[in-house]
Amino acid sequence: MITMDAREPETVRRGREIAMTRSRANLLRGALDLLILKALSGGPAHGYGVMEWIERAVGDEVLVEEGTLYPALHRLQEKGWIEAEWGTSENNRRAKFYSLTAEGISRLEVDGRAWHAFTAAVSRALGSERPGATEA
Repeated sequence: MITMDAREPETVRRGREIAMTRSRANLLRGALDLLILKALSGGPAHGYGVMEWIERAVGDEVLVEEGTLYPALHRLQEKGWIEAEWGTSENNRRAKFYSLTAEGISRLEVDGRAWHAFTAAVSRALGSERPGATEA
């Protein structure tokens, strides 16, 4: 299981390890952004609804924690990819509902294609013969 924790690492590391840690955080952040945009592509939803959709879509393979989701929603709102409006949830509670902006729809399309190309290339590489291996 992968836990989606796209926050910056709290400990300071040196050299290559810190670069890999930041790269991993950026990769997870980008994946979470895409998942949120996709969750909202069906229409407005409150944060818990976004989290429920992601959990249904990815199954037990990925865990998105509230402490990661809500900062991501705010980050996407600051970028102008989503907007928020207060409303009433299905259980009659006040909740913030998020929806895609035109820019968010565009980002989902463009970044979604790039994500598919990236993951296909990595999958090909991981499935290929290891470097230096000789055929018997």
